[in-house]
Amino acid sequence: MKQYTIFRYLYIYYSFVFILHIINVFLESEILNYIIGILAIIMLAVSFSGATRLFKLLGSIFIAIGGIVFFGSGQDFWMIPTFLTSNMSLLTLLAMLPWMNSVVKSGRFDRSLNQLLNADASDLGKLYPGSSFTTLTLASFLNLSAVTISQDVLNNTLRKLNKEVRNSFISTATLRGHTMALLWSPLEILVALTIFHTDVEYVVLLPWLLLIVVITFFLDSLWGRMHYKKYTYENNVSIKQGVVNRKALIKKILHLLAALALFLMLVIFFGIILDLDFIFTVTILIIPFSFCWALLMKRTRSFWALGWGTWKTSTNTMQNFVVLFISLAFFANSINETSFLNFIQKPILIFADYPLLIFFIIQLIFITMSLFGVHPIATMGILSGVIIMLLDFLNPLSLAIVLVTSSVSTVTVGSYGLIVQITTMNTGQNPYQITLKNLPYALVLGGIGSVIAYLLL
Repeated sequence: MKQYTIFRYLYIYYSFVFILHIINVFLESEILNYIIGILAIIMLAVSFSGATRLFKLLGSIFIAIGGIVFFGSGQDFWMIPTFLTSNMSLLTLLAMLPWMNSVVKSGRFDRSLNQLLNADASDLGKLYPGSSFTTLTLASFLNLSAVTISQDVLNNTLRKLNKEVRNSFISTATLRGHTMALLWSPLEILVALTIFHTDVEYVVLLPWLLLIVVITFFLDSLWGRMHYKKYTYENNVSIKQGVVNRKALIKKILHLLAALALFLMLVIFFGIILDLDFIFTVTILIIPFSFCWALLMKRTRSFWALGWGTWKTSTNTMQNFVVLFISLAFFANSINETSFLNFIQKPILIFADYPLLIFFIIQLIFITMSLFGVHPIATMGILSGVIIMLLDFLNPLSLAIVLVTSSVSTVTVGSYGLIVQITTMNTGQNPYQITLKNLPYALVLGGIGSVIAYLLL
């Protein structure tokens, strides 16, 4: 009973740490960062007992390997707290996501999406392209929240289906649709990093990225129709021609897209004015924007009722994420202080005269590193020295295409990545199941990018 009481009020402690982190993003205080690191140790200790067996195992492995590397590199013991805070922005964003979902539900946009996803689909094969495209469209405006919104809708729409089939459908349609949105978005950090490293202008890169999106969407939709057409399902929403007001449905969707477009414009504006990264800007704007949106729709009561309860429940059950991301931060930061980075760079330089092979090696490095919990941003940093050398004899545009497609493709297969973990939370699947299901897609997406990049040499 005592343990139950503790976990009922975890949201208070978590929120306190997240607020300190938000404050410190503006202050950039090393002292406050160190305090947050100490609080992160307490978060890890408190959350460990509430985490599932899988995440306890993963956390233990990351801490053990990170500890061996940390002490082996001669670091001072008192520096450990500074190695634990790099993923705090991801945890803070996770805590904020329920508020955006709540305003969407309070405005009953999820019902409209439900109708849209159900339209003219008698089997899952016909439903697949629409589900993927809906996630792609929403993710272009809403990024991470689009995944949870689409998955919530599909969980409800397909609730009568076999759980394994339902989870497979959700983890392929939504994650793949999300990556296709990230691939061309100027707000995606991986796109921005690629442009920074290669000095290729976005307007030059954009047409080729859109071409890759079109090709990938066509091939994936074709696969989805063939793979899922054998599964019929009962439509949970009556959408017969005489029943649904399609004009009202279109108006509702346009309202949603307009709100999401406004949200992104505000993110861009405040990101530039305050010089903040995209993820953090989204995090601090979610609550005020959601409240103002609910106010304009005259849905503030339902917004607070849905939001408060959902947020408390979600935050109180973040133990898996806390254990994963704090231990992963320790592991990744410890590795970054060693000569391991040089080991990653060597295979590429050996095949300098074979550009297509180099492109495939880059793709495999991104995917392999993501399977071991290394974020593609970190992998991009690891490869930065090699990228400079490759620019001496490779077309910068070709290299930029490979870097974008290779890094973004890992979103669907990074077992410890944010999107896969959100899907794990929403479907109850093992993250490795999601990874295996999407691995062929990640390889094909990266392969398309590599082939197009090679043809442009």
